[in-house]
Amino acid sequence: MAGEAAPVDGRRARGDATRRRAARHAADLATTHGLDSISVGGLATATGLSKSGILTVFGTREAIQVAAVAEARRVYAATVIEPAWGAEPGRARLRALLDSWVDYQRAGVFPGGCFVTATAVEFGHRGGPVADAVRRLKREWLDLLETELTTAGAADPVDDAFRIDAYLTAADTRRQLFGDDTALDRARALALAVIG
Repeated sequence: MAGEAAPVDGRRARGDATRRRAARHAADLATTHGLDSISVGGLATATGLSKSGILTVFGTREAIQVAAVAEARRVYAATVIEPAWGAEPGRARLRALLDSWVDYQRAGVFPGGCFVTATAVEFGHRGGPVADAVRRLKREWLDLLETELTTAGAADPVDDAFRIDAYLTAADTRRQLFGDDTALDRARALALAVIG
């Protein structure tokens, strides 16, 4: 009948909840132990979900890893990109992106720091669906920087994006290795100098 809500499929809702919970935990785990450390049994133990429930919604360990990358992308977009999107394109948006990236790090959104940094090193030399997902995530970030730098009138947006990304990656690495929060401020200052 018109005006009546469609019935909710309980199995589908439970499956979606299982998928989200497992993918988020897998993304967290990837930042501290790597995507390769993810296992169905480990996820089941850590999340309280059943192994069969996890396998029902994902099918394979590789699908879990790909879902972890997709979840990290969703989180990165929500915590780093969306807060900056209201800023004027170009320099203002680049500054806002740097601010949200530093906030994302300080908030400890992922327990092992930046998901992009952690997984890029782990999968940089590999092929396959997981490596492809990791590369797409990194490429999207670089493309965004290059686009905003182009809008800002940068003479060489590709080189400038490289520098900004290198500063942020170095800051994440130093923070994880040495607990050095000042590295975040240093990277932001160096990246702002690139933006001009």
